[in-house]
Parts: sequence; structure tokens; C-alpha cells
Amino acid sequence: MNNTAEWLRIRLPELIAEHGVVGAQVAVLHDGEIVDAAAGVLNNVTHEPVTGDAIFQIGSITKVWTATLVQELVNEGLLDLDRPVREVLPEFRLADDQAASVITTRQLLCHTAGFEGDLFYDTGNGDDILVKYLERMADTEQTSPPGELYVYCNSGYVVLGRIVEVLRGKPFNTVLRERLIDRLGIDAATRHAEYAGRLCASGHDGMKLVEEKTPEGDSPAGSVLAMSARSLLAFVRMHLGTTEFDAMREIQVVTPDFGFGGGQGLGWILHDYDNGLSGLGHAGQTPGFRAYLRVIPEAGLAVAVLTNGGAALPVVRAVHGKVLGDLANLTLREPPKPPDVPVPIDLDKVTGVYRTRRADLHVTASEHGRVSVRGVLRDVADAPVVVEEYTGFRDDALIAVEPENGSHEVVVLCGRDGEGKVKWLHWGRVAVRQ
Repeated sequence: MNNTAEWLRIRLPELIAEHGVVGAQVAVLHDGEIVDAAAGVLNNVTHEPVTGDAIFQIGSITKVWTATLVQELVNEGLLDLDRPVREVLPEFRLADDQAASVITTRQLLCHTAGFEGDLFYDTGNGDDILVKYLERMADTEQTSPPGELYVYCNSGYVVLGRIVEVLRGKPFNTVLRERLIDRLGIDAATRHAEYAGRLCASGHDGMKLVEEKTPEGDSPAGSVLAMSARSLLAFVRMHLGTTEFDAMREIQVVTPDFGFGGGQGLGWILHDYDNGLSGLGHAGQTPGFRAYLRVIPEAGLAVAVLTNGGAALPVVRAVHGKVLGDLANLTLREPPKPPDVPVPIDLDKVTGVYRTRRADLHVTASEHGRVSVRGVLRDVADAPVVVEEYTGFRDDALIAVEPENGSHEVVVLCGRDGEGKVKWLHWGRVAVRQ
């Protein structure tokens, strides 16, 4: 991999300068060997340089770590993925008690449990943070019946973290450290207090330092875990070096097509490539951080890119294009773009008011056959109104006219009521027609 290492050493500083990224680490695993590179700064105030041993928040890539701890329980015969969660957690409560009584661990792993997912509760920093989190979930509403619809669900992974705690008899972060972090001999932080004394990246919104701290109660879903790109690939190397976790790679759900295809495994997101190879990975985002992981098991290849501010996606695509092309002969799919001739939108079936946990989305007809989506936050005084234009992408999807962070968002039109009207707007999360 000497050519790869040399390309990263030269090109990564150029890429982050071209695209306004504050700092970045890249690590590449191929046939058991890891090379890495770093560029930029950890903090735009101190200008301390990024090095290969600095730690970055990995966000929702943490979900693969949590799923790994769950799979260990399955392998040991301590957990059945297809039994109700309440058999392990009798205290698991939701607004819909019938739904809560039948939701399974597999549905939590696959994001098909159907309840609200973005519940970022601050439950302190003690050993009872997940207990308190589950107590606050008691009024959480369903967006869809259990098992019916894939909807990305952070809170489901907090429930999984609590399952790990109960069956191991220890706090989640202790289990994470003992069974994975220490086992792999890597340096990682599982609590905010553990950032102290480490060379630690700070998050940035664009190029501005972010002061916000993510609540630890969401830690099994990805609010805290931080490590270097090299350490992240040591975890991937463990997965590639054993059959113990192969079940996690099996497709569980064909997800709505947001322009890239693929599906959902147990924790892993599954990718398809145009040359017939398949892969897996995950991405992560916390305030000021974006993290990306791609793995091609058949090629013994993995790439991790960790960033702490700025327009990360063009840098990531450049790195993925070069590394996956050189080492696995893969060509990345082009990101979706609005078609030259928009697909007609059945306005009567799409327009209306849709609701998320935090906002109402007013979808109205616009010019040139487009629709306008006006987002209004609820219960937030003087909140700005966000208006975006979408055009027809497919018969079952819209696409944003303007890109954000280097990509055009695809919104899939899911479900139909008795009149043929769309029930859900789906972009990973969902908004429900009112």
C-alpha cells in the first residue's frame, strides 16, 4: 500500500484546503495492514495540528459497536433477536403499549421498530444514564407500526445499550471498554470525562468552533465514542478476521432507495457497487463532526475518514474514489442529481401537511411542476422558517433542487392511504401526513 500511503500524504492536505475542511484523518486497511494520514487542525482557535493519534467523535458508526455487543450476546445464547424486548426489559414503555409489547431486538437493530428516533435526552453522566433515558421514553409515539417501515432510529440503539447493560450486569460504557476497546488494545473515549488528557479534535460548524456538547444518554447510538481513524479500522479488522460476526452482514431490510441502493444489516449499512461487489459501512454525525466508514470484505479493504468541520463530503468522495478504485477496482456511484426532465409529480397525492417530532412540513405546489416544502419548528419562539424546493426524481421520490453539503437530498414517497395520498415523506427519518 505504499502508493496509497504516499497519495494520502500528499493529497489529503490539498483536499481539505480545496473544500474548507478544518481537519481530517484517513486510515486504510488492506489485507491486514493499516496506513493512515492526517491534515489540518484540531481546533480553529488553537491551530493545533491533527496527528494520527488524535481522537475524533465517530457519531453513529458507534451503532456498529453496539450491534457487535448485541451479537456477542446472541452468540453466547443469552439473547434471541426475535423475542420481544420486554422479555429482557420489562420497563420498556412507549405511548403505544401494544407496539411496545411486540417490538423485537432485531427490529431495533434494523431501524424497523417504528417509534420516534431523535430523542436526545440529557440524563446526566452517571451509571444510570440509560435507565433514566428509558424512563423518559414512556410517551414516545409510533411513526409506523412495528416491522412495517425502515426509519433511522437513534433511540432504538439506546434501548439496545440498555439490553447490553442488563444482560452483562455492568454499565454500557464499561462493557464497551472491556469487551471491545481493551480487547483490541486501542485508545478511545466512551465518556466526555475521558476526553481530558487526550489529543482531541474539536467540532466545527463550517469553520466556526462548536461549543455544544452531546448528551451522554445517547451514547449507544453515537453521541460520545471517540477514537482515531486507525483505531476504528482495528475494530473493522477484528470483524474481517473472524466468522463470529458474519450474521451482522446479512441483509435484513431493503431500505427505501435514496439514490444509492443497498440495505440494512444488523448494525451495518449494506452497499452495492456497479461491478457486482457488495460492501458495508456506516456514517456518523455529531455537532461539528462527520465520520465515514466503508468496508469491502471480499477485498479485505476498509477506509475510514474522520473530519471535524467544513464541507467533508467532497473530500470523502475523492478519498473513496481513489482508494476503492486502486485497491478493489470499484467505481463509486454518482450521487443523485435532479433530472434534466423532471418526473411529473401527482400534486394532489403529495401536497399537504406532514409532521415530524419537532416540525410541521407544509408541502405546496410551486412553479415548473415542483413542490415547495416549508418547515416550521413547533414550540420554538422566533424559529426561522425553512423553505426548500423539490422536483420529481422518480415516480416514488422527490429530489432537492439545490444541494446541501455537496449532495441533493432525495425524499421517498412511502405508503398510500385510501385516497391514494402519500402517508410518509421519507429521507431516512419520516414525516407523517396529518
